[in-house]
Amino acid sequence: PTVSKLADDNWVAIETVLEESVVRTLIPELKSLGAEGIIEYPLNKLVL
Repeated sequence: PTVSKLADDNWVAIETVLEESVVRTLIPELKSLGAEGIIEYPLNKLVL
């Protein structure tokens, strides 16, 4: 995962790639822990 600082020191941005089956359970768990501003988007291409 990539963790980036934001202008407000109380917030960070986290970007990661997850399997679809994990996302279905992780997003509700994150929301229950207080996470906000969650954006999910499909991975169209992976270039190695």
